[in-house]
Amino acid sequence: MSNTQYSGVKVKRFSKGFVIAHAVNAISFFALYITALPMYTEWFDWLYPVMGGPEGARLLHRIFAIAFITPTFIWLIMDPKGFLRWGKELVTWKKRDIQFFTEFVKELFGFKFKHVKQTFFNAGEKINSIIQILTAILIIGSGFPMWFPDLFPKAVVQWAYVAHNVGFGLAIAVVVGHIYLSVIHKNSRPGYTGVITGEVPAEWAKDHYTEWYEEEVKKGNFPDLDKDKNKKKGA
Repeated sequence: MSNTQYSGVKVKRFSKGFVIAHAVNAISFFALYITALPMYTEWFDWLYPVMGGPEGARLLHRIFAIAFITPTFIWLIMDPKGFLRWGKELVTWKKRDIQFFTEFVKELFGFKFKHVKQTFFNAGEKINSIIQILTAILIIGSGFPMWFPDLFPKAVVQWAYVAHNVGFGLAIAVVVGHIYLSVIHKNSRPGYTGVITGEVPAEWAKDHYTEWYEEEVKKGNFPDLDKDKNKKKGA
């Protein structure tokens, strides 16, 4: 189903807490990346005047480093149920999750594929979340010795710089893939509104997260699209 075929009916996918946490995470991550560039290579020295010189760049980097730690707490405080559901799904893997990757590869390269029923988070999103968690731990954990070098052995500080670079390198690769699949790829693009407004097209949600959608229909939270279509055919 193409983007133009989706009706105007939308359903709530993400809470306000998630939307805010996602925005803070994205903004702080890219701000950290940009403020770090002139510190790692002179190719980006032209950024120093924009940031108020080396001291200004370091100050901004530390400010955004603090912001980078907050999304988890924002989501947990504002939407504990959604946060706990996310955690539960990350450790819940079934046969359908393996099948998802087979069909996903076909979809990615333009071959005919079938939708595998998924819950609130599909298998790809679970993998993305797990990698993001691991890289965040690496980035934050290595950041403390770099920020407070007097509190740690020299060897720890030296290895922290290595770990920081590795963490950011892996994270930016995952982020680029995440942006492509969620914003650029035509079949996923309609869902991008979810991280901005919290809502997504109902038909798109039913196609991509069928099991979750059907559960919400049973609870009376979402419209039964199949029932509505049958009514229209009988009219």
